[in-house]
Amino acid sequence: MKYGEIAHFSHPQHTLRFEYIEVPFKCDGCKEVGIGSRYKCSYCDFDLHMHCALPSSSISHPFYPKCSFQFLTRPPGDVQRYCNACEKDVSGFVYHCNSCGFDLHPCCAKLPRVLDDGDMKLFLYRKVSASCHRCGRKGRSWSYRSTCKNYNLHVACAKEMLVESWHELYFGRGGRGRKLETRIPSLKGTLGNHHGSRSSKSKVKKCCEMAGMAVQFIISAVLGDPSAIIAGVIGSMISKA
Repeated sequence: MKYGEIAHFSHPQHTLRFEYIEVPFKCDGCKEVGIGSRYKCSYCDFDLHMHCALPSSSISHPFYPKCSFQFLTRPPGDVQRYCNACEKDVSGFVYHCNSCGFDLHPCCAKLPRVLDDGDMKLFLYRKVSASCHRCGRKGRSWSYRSTCKNYNLHVACAKEMLVESWHELYFGRGGRGRKLETRIPSLKGTLGNHHGSRSSKSKVKKCCEMAGMAVQFIISAVLGDPSAIIAGVIGSMISKA
């Protein structure tokens, strides 16, 4: 087997080769969208997140200290299950705690506790009392919050932005050949309700710039490769208008 190649139980026909791609892909393990690092079959339309290609048989998570999560290739039982991190359905690979019944997508289970590019830090919390910049709700799913505590985004909202912006990736026109920039979600219209109507233009602009960078980091992490944003794969999400 060549360097950078692996054999995987979910695709025994061929080996999978590591590659880095700058357009989104759908992981055939967890059935979620990915970007950046992946393992791909050169002969089939088959892709896996790094976390799905090289899973741990069991993991623990600081948010659930009493739980032991086991890696499963499909959600247990016949009832539809959802990820406790992002609140989205689980339909493929999953980490499941048998005693508590909690479930985590592989990429959600491996979300970094801190996203740091040197200028900005975002910390992952199980629950945040502050309102989300996108939906305005408190609580809900796991959230990333800035050090200054002025910016908060639910992991669930980050995924919803992806679904809304990338629906055509698999179900509409354009397909995989379109450039990434045309599918990047925009925050235009999502931040105004939570800045306060009396904020100065300069303050709003500064907040929007920070929020845009924060979303880039969060979405990159949710897609399974936090390094993607640092490498400049995901462009600006804020309209320059």
